[in-house]
Amino acid sequence: QVQLVESGGGLVQAGGSLRLSCAASGSIASFNAMGWYRQAPGKQRELVARITSGGSAHYADSVKGRFTISRDNAKNTVYLQMNSLEPEDTAVYYCNAQIGVVVIYNYWGQGTQVTVSS
Repeated sequence: QVQLVESGGGLVQAGGSLRLSCAASGSIASFNAMGWYRQAPGKQRELVARITSGGSAHYADSVKGRFTISRDNAKNTVYLQMNSLEPEDTAVYYCNAQIGVVVIYNYWGQGTQVTVSS
């Protein structure tokens, strides 16, 4: 069982920055991929950014050029640097880990609130 613990959320003004962290209980170097998702009130959870074990990163169009996902295998931690934040970025942000070979298992953190004021 993998546990994921997010931190770094909070309240920030539009144009500001935040860095989210996700600490995993296992060795993230062995994970297929890790990612950040978000869910705003009344909306479905959506992918924000994802990084594979090989280091390839993928971003949602809405955050390209503003957000950066990175990983520190030594610390078993994944980060999401969020710059130029907009009110539309307000949501609960969830960390995700995908693990497995034949069957892929998804693990989720408890979420951290990000609120961007205009």
